[in-house]
Amino acid sequence: MTLAGAPRIALVGAPNSGKTSVFNGLTGLRAKTGNYPGVTVSRFVGTCRTGPHRQVIEDLPGTYGLEPISPDERITVDVLDGRLEGAERPDALLVVADATTLRRSLGFVAQVLARGLPACVVVTFTDELARRQGSLDTDAFARALGVPVLPVIGHRGYGIARLRELLTTWRAWPVPVVAPPVEPAERDAWAESVLAHAGYRPPERHRVTRRVDAVLLHPVWGTAVFFAVMALFFQTVFTLAASLQDRMAALFAWLSGQVDTHVGNPWLSGLLGDALIGGVGGVLVFVPQIMLLFLLLALLEGVGYMARAAFLMDRVMARFGLEGRAFVALLSSFACAVPGIMATRTLPSAKDRLATMMAAPLMTCSARLPVYVLLIGLLVDPSVKVGPFGAQGLVMLGLYLLGAVSAMLAAWAFKKVGDRHGRPVPFFMELPPYRLPAPRAVLVAMWSSARAFLRKCSTVIVATSIVLWLLLNLPLHTAAQMRAAGVDTTSPTAVSAYTVDHSYAAGLGRAVTPVFDPLGFDWRVNVGVLSAQAARETFVATLGQVAAAEDPEQPARALRTMTHPDGPRAGQPVFTAPTVAALLVYFVYALQCMATVAVLRRETGTWRWPAIAFTYLTALAWLMAWLARTVTVLLGG
Repeated sequence: MTLAGAPRIALVGAPNSGKTSVFNGLTGLRAKTGNYPGVTVSRFVGTCRTGPHRQVIEDLPGTYGLEPISPDERITVDVLDGRLEGAERPDALLVVADATTLRRSLGFVAQVLARGLPACVVVTFTDELARRQGSLDTDAFARALGVPVLPVIGHRGYGIARLRELLTTWRAWPVPVVAPPVEPAERDAWAESVLAHAGYRPPERHRVTRRVDAVLLHPVWGTAVFFAVMALFFQTVFTLAASLQDRMAALFAWLSGQVDTHVGNPWLSGLLGDALIGGVGGVLVFVPQIMLLFLLLALLEGVGYMARAAFLMDRVMARFGLEGRAFVALLSSFACAVPGIMATRTLPSAKDRLATMMAAPLMTCSARLPVYVLLIGLLVDPSVKVGPFGAQGLVMLGLYLLGAVSAMLAAWAFKKVGDRHGRPVPFFMELPPYRLPAPRAVLVAMWSSARAFLRKCSTVIVATSIVLWLLLNLPLHTAAQMRAAGVDTTSPTAVSAYTVDHSYAAGLGRAVTPVFDPLGFDWRVNVGVLSAQAARETFVATLGQVAAAEDPEQPARALRTMTHPDGPRAGQPVFTAPTVAALLVYFVYALQCMATVAVLRRETGTWRWPAIAFTYLTALAWLMAWLARTVTVLLGG
């Protein structure tokens, strides 16, 4: 929350310069940081408080210059020039410059100082500069620039208190007697003179980075390491979180039992035990996998490996008519497609942005993880191994690779249709040195992503679970009606099974049977697939409720032994290998997330492209699921 009338201070700087860490230190907020370019793709606004003084701090997208070539860079320039609708021109600027790349940063500093606003230069990574045998006299640097200069190490909090005090005197900041030149050649000469006056000695090349990159950026060894890292990644997600998942499942089973024991009203007991604990709890048991996934992603980002992955994948992306920055956007979709689509703002080409946005939903987001873990557990025995790796983790890796390859093929197809004669834009991307990420930054990144998942559990999934519970328990059936149908009314399991099989949900599931029957789905799976249109995780909540309704004592066993109640497959197991394979592939492709549809509408400015995305992905999901089922049957599954 910002304060009316408070001065507005804008943070500007190059990507990966430590700008957002400074923002977090000043405001106490937890905007995401990462050791690779392209993290900040929108404006963040917070408040800095120092005694009675208040300032509005605005973190702008990173840019290397003020000649914008992408939407996020345009935001920065428009804010500085006061042209962005709904945003006032800043009163002063904090210009963040990386001490290890200061020669390159000074061109940007000159452009910003030429805007004529009060400015302070914040020099980051001075500890790394000293560690790599470089040097900078910040006092002399300030005299050469004609503006205040302050060294800050944002992720450690060094210099933040002094910067807060300095912000209270922003009106008294000196300005350069002579503004920096605007012509490139003159600007380069000015930068050299400033560096000479400041006694700047550039850092030695990072030895560890040089040696590691000799392997990780190699076209053969680097690719092999990339796949090995991904295999280990998913193996870790399955193995380390398994015991925690079991404990959480036992906790929710105990809670459900307590509800049955102590809540006398059957409707309230069903609402609490089946809808909330059985449905939402069925999703929450996967929180350990979700948290571990985000932790590993945050570590890879913080160390600097993600930038290498983007560079390595640029060769692959070029074959699909895209560039490495598109891979960064697609990579962001591993957590959620929404930030992945927003990250396309870093792409200079409008055609590349559209193609990447239409492909981003195919990347395997965290919402698919509970579905994958549940279905893989039904398909593959945990004890099965392929060499040193568990088969479950390898299946998960295969699903992620299938989504990634499909995303690139989709991007290529949309690029071909929308830009038949376009040429790839040259790809420039900074490869930061490898750094040990700050534990707080890693935990903040993990929690911010996990919090979004938990927020969805407490809103969308709760609402969907309650609606689904009502559909599974209505209309009401009298004891006489059930006895006439041959139901043993003294058996809660028999009554529950009859109620579910004759519910509104059953009618809805059977109504779409002609669509999904070729995939081997029964009406209960159909209901799960339909409910997943709101959010993919609700598929797990749906099956949890159905299983709990059919066998309240052993819902997990009910799910594994579930059979088709009628039709040509009556008595056959529902979750056979062909059906599970079809379900897994269906969830790889289907666009089942209304938040993604909404952000596509916002980023494209029209409903046309969200409608196209929903249509083509739904059709592709059905076709690929049918193909997966057919192949599995032919292989004897």
